[in-house]
Amino acid sequence: MTVFGISLLRVHPRHWRSVTEEAERLGYESVWLSEHLVLPAEFDGSRYPDGRPPIRTETPLFDVMVFLAALAARTTTLRLGTYIYQLALRSPFVAARAATTLDVVSDGRLELGVGAGWMEEEWTAAGVPFTGRGRRLEEAIEVCRRLWSEPVIEHHGEFFDFPPVAFEPKPVQRPLPVHVGGESAAALRRAAGMADGWIGMHHSPESVAPVLGALRQAEAAAGRRTRLTTTVAAHPGPGIDAAGWRATGVDRVLVSPWSRSSEAIEGMRRFAGECMA
Repeated sequence: MTVFGISLLRVHPRHWRSVTEEAERLGYESVWLSEHLVLPAEFDGSRYPDGRPPIRTETPLFDVMVFLAALAARTTTLRLGTYIYQLALRSPFVAARAATTLDVVSDGRLELGVGAGWMEEEWTAAGVPFTGRGRRLEEAIEVCRRLWSEPVIEHHGEFFDFPPVAFEPKPVQRPLPVHVGGESAAALRRAAGMADGWIGMHHSPESVAPVLGALRQAEAAAGRRTRLTTTVAAHPGPGIDAAGWRATGVDRVLVSPWSRSSEAIEGMRRFAGECMA
C-alpha cells in the first residue's frame, strides 16, 4: 500500500511547525526535511547541466536532527525523515549520536535517509575528499549500525579507525531504518546491499518506472530476500497523480501539493480530501 508523506523542502521554514501539525491531523504518514552542512559563497556553474546549481547560496539551513526533534515534540504518530542526511561528511560518532537522540525523543519515529552527496563545493569546504565519498558513506553506515547494536565496538577501516568504545543508549528502533538515496548504478547497488530502504529523486509515476526496474535488478544481484522500502518524491505543486503513484507500487510518496508556502496547508487539505480518503 502506498502512503503519502510531506516534503518540507518546498515550504518556508517559518511554516514547518504548522504544516507538520496539520499533516499529522490529516493522516499523512511522515514529514521529511532536507539538509546540507554548509553552502559555498559561490558555485561553479559549469559543473551543472544547465549552468545553475539546484540550490541557492542564501537558502536557510538548519541542523535537521534538532529541527526534527522540535517537530517530534509537537506530534505523536508522524514519522520523521531526513531527505537526505550528509552522513559521510560527519564523524560516525556524531551522526550516530544525533540519530539515536532523535529516535529516543520521538519514541522511535526516525526514518534516516542518507546519501553520498552531490555538491563537491560542500565537501571541499568541509575538508573531506569528494573522491571516494561512496565508499566513505558505506563505511560510515557500517560503523553507525554497529554503534546502534553492539555493546562494545572496535573498528579499523579505510576512513575510520578507533579502539574499543561503548555507545549508549541504543536507538528505540532495532534496527533503526536506514534509507540510501541516489539513482546511479553505484547508489542502487549500495541501497540493495546494505540499506533498509531506497530514496529516489523527484519523479512522475511514468519516469520512476525504469529506475524501479534497475533497483529490482540490483536487489536480485545482491541476493536480497526482502524488497527495499521505496520512497520517491513527486514533483511539487498541485495536480499530483495519486492513482498513478499507487499503481507504481512505490511504498511512500513525498508530496508538496502547493505552489506557495502560504498555500501549503490548504493544498495538503485538498490533496488529503481528494486522494487519501
